[in-house]
Order: sequence, then structure tokens, then C-alpha cells
Amino acid sequence: MIKIDKINVLIVEDHALTRFGLKTALEAHDSFGEIYEAENGERCIESVIEFKPDLVIMDLGLPGINGIEATRQIKSFDEKIKVLVLTSHKNESEVWDALSAGANAYCMKDIEPDKLIHVIEDVNEGAAWLDPAIANTVLKTITKHKTSKLSEDMNENKERIQLTDRELDVLRLIVDGYSNQEISEKLIVSIHTTKAHVCNILQKLSVEDRTQAAIKALKDGIV
Repeated sequence: MIKIDKINVLIVEDHALTRFGLKTALEAHDSFGEIYEAENGERCIESVIEFKPDLVIMDLGLPGINGIEATRQIKSFDEKIKVLVLTSHKNESEVWDALSAGANAYCMKDIEPDKLIHVIEDVNEGAAWLDPAIANTVLKTITKHKTSKLSEDMNENKERIQLTDRELDVLRLIVDGYSNQEISEKLIVSIHTTKAHVCNILQKLSVEDRTQAAIKALKDGIV
């Protein structure tokens, strides 16, 4: 029998009832192992250092250290820890600040519980995910700032960053939130080939992870 590693999760949320609801929902699924809780940013950082969870569900409006700064500190401690923002905040600046801090996913709190479970599983496997409402906000932001200067910069980036056609295909799928396994199946290539493409893309874009690659691809008009 193949042993499947369970996902250890830290829930960071200042409302006890919301923490209880999230913990109860996760505990009902076999995918999850230890479920830890933190009520503020300071306790979040302490818990990350103490428990080293696989994934952190992060609220943004926390007392003390806010969710964006907590995300930044988590990534500086261990960039492999995934951070899924779960919030009611959707203004442009907070979305970009959270993604720039290293968040791997940005979800609104009205997401269906079953959908949230699937997103957590995908993000834990390496996918980046944006709530549809946030994806529209990101795209609108890019469109709004398409001045002639930005267009020149985007063209310059395209010329400077030489991705192969297949790497562009993979990058588009990363932007769309597909995991390595899903990309492998969609492009009908081995998982090892897919991982090699992803590594090449990260190196050529001078970024550290898939989320940063997706952000750079959108901001610089690479795809």
C-alpha cells in the first residue's frame, strides 16, 4: 500500500469561531494531519517555527503583525512552506502586496468548503491559485497600467527573456493554476520533463517559485 503524506496545516485567524469552522472542515478529510491554530501574527510566526507546517491558511486583517508581513516572515524562514491567503479583502494593493510577499494562493472567504479543500491540496502540490474575483482584479490592474512606457518595458522583457515555445506553454498553465502533474497530463509529457521545464522557467525569469513566476508573467506581459 502506498503511504500518502498528510498535509499539516496552520490556521491563522483572529476570530475563534472561524478557526473552529476551518479546523472542523479540514479534520473531516483524510488529506490532513495535524491542524494548528494561531490567533494573531506573532503567534503565527512562533507556530511556524515550532511546528513547521506544510501550509498556512492566512487571514490578512490580523491584530499586531498583519497577514502580509506574517507571510513575508514565513517565506524568509522557509520558502517551501505554502501560504494560502483566505480573506474578505480584495482591493488591488492588498492582492499585489500579498502575492509579492510570497503568498501561493489568494482565496475569498465566501469560497465553498469543498473547493477550498481542493485548492489547499493543489497548492500543497505546487500550484498557484487565485480566486476568480481576484484574478479579474489582477488582470484589470495590468490593463489599467498599460501605458506606452509599460508596453515598451514589456516588449524589452519579452526580448530579454528567451523562453522556448514549450516553456511558454508550461508558463501559461502555471499562470492558470495547474500543478506539475496536471501540466504533465495536459501536455502529454512525463512529470520529470515538466519539472525540468518549470526549473528552466524559474531560472530564466530569475524568480524563486511558481507564484513569483506567474506574477512576473502577468505583470511583464510574457504570456
